[in-house]
Amino acid sequence: MKTYELTYIISPEITLEEAEATAKDIQSLVQDEKGVVLREINPSARTLSYPIKKHASGFVGVIEFKTEESIKNLETKMQKDAKIMRHLLVVKPLIKAKKQRRTKSTPMFQAEAPVIETKENPVAETKEDRGKVELKDIEQKLDEILGE
Repeated sequence: MKTYELTYIISPEITLEEAEATAKDIQSLVQDEKGVVLREINPSARTLSYPIKKHASGFVGVIEFKTEESIKNLETKMQKDAKIMRHLLVVKPLIKAKKQRRTKSTPMFQAEAPVIETKENPVAETKEDRGKVELKDIEQKLDEILGE
């Protein structure tokens, strides 16, 4: 089944109730052609961006439907209706499910800087291997380094 979207503009010379009745007639035309109405936006008064048949406003409505039958009969009936100033029938493309993009997962925390092996420090230790350090040990190391 193909999905169609029919947008139409009804003449502003009629009342809102008559415009809604015309919208129901259009909906019944779609159903007569063995169509299934998916979505309908009732006609509402709108100011047009340019005049159509010497009218600056009109009632704009939209019907989205599916059908397997030919829509030529619907097109001809829409063209013959004097209340409808303009219509546009579009075949909506099938929407494919998008694949999810692969993204780089960010780590929950920053990695520690790598410990470089030097002559003074032949085996690099991690924080977990060191355990707790006492204040006396830190003072002794400082004395050794500063040479006091």
